[in-house]
Amino acid sequence: MRSVDHQRELIRHAVVNPEPVRRAIGSALGLLCAEEVVATRPMPVFTQAAIDGYAVRAVDVGGERPLAENPTEPVDPQTVSLPVVGQVAAGSREPLRLAPKQAIRVATGAPLPALADAVLPLAWSDQGVQRVTPTQPVKSGEFIRRVGDDIQPGDVAVSAGSLIGPAQIGLLAAVGRSKVLVYPRPRVTICSVGRELIDIDRTPGLGQILDVNSYALAAAAQEAGAEVFRLGIAAGEPDRLKEMLLAAAQNSEVIVLAGAVGGEGAIQIQQVIAEIGNLDTTRVAMHPGSVQGIGMITKPRVPVFLLPSNPVSALVVFEVFVRPLIRLALGKRNAERRIVQARTVTAIDSQPGRRGYLRARLMRDAQTGDYLVECLSGVDGAPAHLLAGMGEANALIRIPEEVTSVKPGEEVDVLFITEAW
Repeated sequence: MRSVDHQRELIRHAVVNPEPVRRAIGSALGLLCAEEVVATRPMPVFTQAAIDGYAVRAVDVGGERPLAENPTEPVDPQTVSLPVVGQVAAGSREPLRLAPKQAIRVATGAPLPALADAVLPLAWSDQGVQRVTPTQPVKSGEFIRRVGDDIQPGDVAVSAGSLIGPAQIGLLAAVGRSKVLVYPRPRVTICSVGRELIDIDRTPGLGQILDVNSYALAAAAQEAGAEVFRLGIAAGEPDRLKEMLLAAAQNSEVIVLAGAVGGEGAIQIQQVIAEIGNLDTTRVAMHPGSVQGIGMITKPRVPVFLLPSNPVSALVVFEVFVRPLIRLALGKRNAERRIVQARTVTAIDSQPGRRGYLRARLMRDAQTGDYLVECLSGVDGAPAHLLAGMGEANALIRIPEEVTSVKPGEEVDVLFITEAW
């Protein structure tokens, strides 16, 4: 039986990242930058007011004194009254020049008049219209943004390999880039396997089961950040299945087949995968979801994950093995779920020699702030793979292989899942 860590290591080597594409910056959020974006012009491109106020020379309002003045006699700004000789709004393209001992009213973002070296904030003045009296001095360079203060030509605005967030999109816009080369969301094709399956818009008859997996796994892949194609139920003769898999391989970086490791339908699709690539089915030392497999369609090179038919087991296997690969392809530095230590409020039994991933409800103690966790799998002797309670879970308890039981009050590792299952 293969260990969880060994299986994950094998899977990491199998995944192919999507090729870079050029996207509008408005649709690049959350993607990995695939180029080094270099600024070709400064930001800001002109010296501007950083606050509403008055463009002034600092020396005229007591902020600095000419060298000829006696340094023992400071200038009292409140004895200064400067005429306000103009006004500049943000977006103005009319150049203005400031003369000594004058002020010009400016708005935030407005071009700074020539010879002005500071902005006197409104709050530091009497806010006069014809004349302005400062209530405190302002130093040269204060409350202005000089040319290139943020970015100089040749500066790297966004580095290759950076995750594009709101700040990166702002930088791209600031340097005039409307498009950027990115690694797109990995495309994941998902379908269910089984002659007994029918779609959820039909009423099941004797021996028929509604297709839960393709819907649940498609949602899980989308939540992980993938672009998802849900094919529904894979059925038919081998030639039709081969055609379906080859078409999916042309449009996907990952293929996920639920119900492909047990039953007549699973044998058939495994034979098809072996014809167009290679296949490795095995037992992994975990529960639920021990029986699973990974294949590789050769041309093009696309991994195929074979998951159990039980929805809980399928979701757990997806969470442990497939989701981290999607997150890595997106450029996330930490592809794993956040793990916290929590005290159990229920007793937990785990299978010997297998790593347990048990659905749970993570809570917080209102008084101490400690994490508490309630196991929802295998409660009162019920099997851990039952579907009931899946929607209440917001976490997975991870039980090491050597641990077979946990008593109430003991601490366990908990994978925090923000979206309830």
